[in-house]
Amino acid sequence: MNDLIKHYSRKDVQRAIVEISKNREVAVKFFDKGYGKRPDAINFDNDIYELAKKGATSFHISEELWRDPLLIRTGMTKKQLDELRIGWDLLLDLDSLDLEYSKLAAYYLLEALKFYDIKNVSVKFSGSRGFHIGIPFETFPRKVNDVEIKDFFPDGPRIIAGYLKTMIQDHLGNAILEKETINEISEKLNKPKDKLIKNNKLDPFNLVDVDTILISSRHLFRSSYSINEKSNLVSIPIKSSDILSFKKERAIIENVETGIKFLDKSNIEKQESSELFDKALYWNLKNKKQEEIKSLSRKNYDVFRGKINEAFFPPCIKFILGGIKNDGRKRALFILLNFFKSLNYDEEQIKSIIADWNKKNKEPLKDNYVVSQLTWHNRQDKNILPPNCPERKDNIPVIQQNYYTDLGFCHPDDFCKLIKNPINYAIRKQGVFGKK
Repeated sequence: MNDLIKHYSRKDVQRAIVEISKNREVAVKFFDKGYGKRPDAINFDNDIYELAKKGATSFHISEELWRDPLLIRTGMTKKQLDELRIGWDLLLDLDSLDLEYSKLAAYYLLEALKFYDIKNVSVKFSGSRGFHIGIPFETFPRKVNDVEIKDFFPDGPRIIAGYLKTMIQDHLGNAILEKETINEISEKLNKPKDKLIKNNKLDPFNLVDVDTILISSRHLFRSSYSINEKSNLVSIPIKSSDILSFKKERAIIENVETGIKFLDKSNIEKQESSELFDKALYWNLKNKKQEEIKSLSRKNYDVFRGKINEAFFPPCIKFILGGIKNDGRKRALFILLNFFKSLNYDEEQIKSIIADWNKKNKEPLKDNYVVSQLTWHNRQDKNILPPNCPERKDNIPVIQQNYYTDLGFCHPDDFCKLIKNPINYAIRKQGVFGKK
C-alpha cells in the first residue's frame, strides 16, 4: 500500500488520470472490497491521492463520453442513455494467457488500422497480460446508416472489433506458428489440440481474446497509469512502435514514466476513421445476409457481366467518374469498387476504370493506396453492394447520409425515385432502355 499511495501521490500520475477521466463515468476499486459508488467522477488532481489514502487501488473509466456522468442511473432506457451520451471512444481490449500472443495480436491490429490510414491510435499495456488499443471518437464519421455516431453504441465497437479480427486472423495464426507448433502451444497452455484448431488450422482467438461480447453500455476499462491489483503493475501507455519489444519491467511502479498519453486528442484529424466504419458495416451486412443483397443474386448480374452501358449508370456514379474536386476521394473509390464489382466487371476492367478516374481527381490518390484497395476488393469472395441511396420524397433526399448527399455526389433524375441502390438503377435502366 505504501508503494501504491506513493504512486498516486505523483502529480504527473494524478494529472494523467484526471485528464482521461473527463466526461467519463469513473468507478474506483478498493482492492478486495470491490468498487465504490457508481456513477462517480473525478474532477481534481488531489482526488486521486485522497482516494488512495482511503484504500482505492485502481481507477476504471467508461468508453462512453457523457454530458454529465453523475446523471446516469441504473435501469435507464437506451433512449435516455443516448440523450445523455455525447460520444464514445473505440477501445479494443486484448487479453491472453501469454503476453507474447497479446503483443502479436496488438501488432497486427495496428497494421490493420494503418491500412485505413488511421494515425490517431494509442496503445496501453493493461497491467496484466494484454493491451488496450484506442481510437478517439472525434475521428469517427458523423453518421452511419442514418444513425448519429454517438448513438451507435455498443453495436459500433462490436462490429468494428469483429471485422478487424477477420482481417488479422490468418496473419496472426501464421505468426504464432512461426514461433511454436500446435503441440507446444497445447502443452504450454494445457489445452487440447482440438480446442485450438478451427477449419483445419490454428484459431489464434483461442489463444488471445479480442473482446466483442462484453462490450455494453457503461462498459469500463482500466485508466492509464492505474495499478492492476493482481500483478502490482501499472497500466501504462506505450508507443505503437514498441509493441513487439515491450517488457513488463517498464510497468513496475518505480519505473513508470508519464510522457505518453492514451487517447490523446490534441491532434485529431476529423473523420479519419470513416473508411474503417464503411468497410466494417458492409462486412457486417454481408454476414447477416441482408434480404436486399440476397435478392440481387449473381444470376441477375450474369446477364450484364461487364456490359452495362455507361449511359445507364446512375447520376451519382457519373458524377464521381468525372473526378472529385474536393473531399471524398477515398469514399468515392469505395463506392466505385463496390459498384463495378457487384456488376461483375472483371479485375482488369475495374483497374482501368479506376486508373482513368483517379487521373481526373484534382488531387489523385496515391498509387499504392489505390492498389491496396483494389487488392482488398479482389480478395472478397462475395460482392458487397455500394451504399444505399438516401430516402426521397418527390425525388428530394429527406435523410442525409455520409455517402452521396453529404459529399455532394447525389444529383437525382426521375429514374432515381424508383430505386434504392445504384446497382438497381443500372440493371433496371439497362433492362428498360438497353439491349440485353
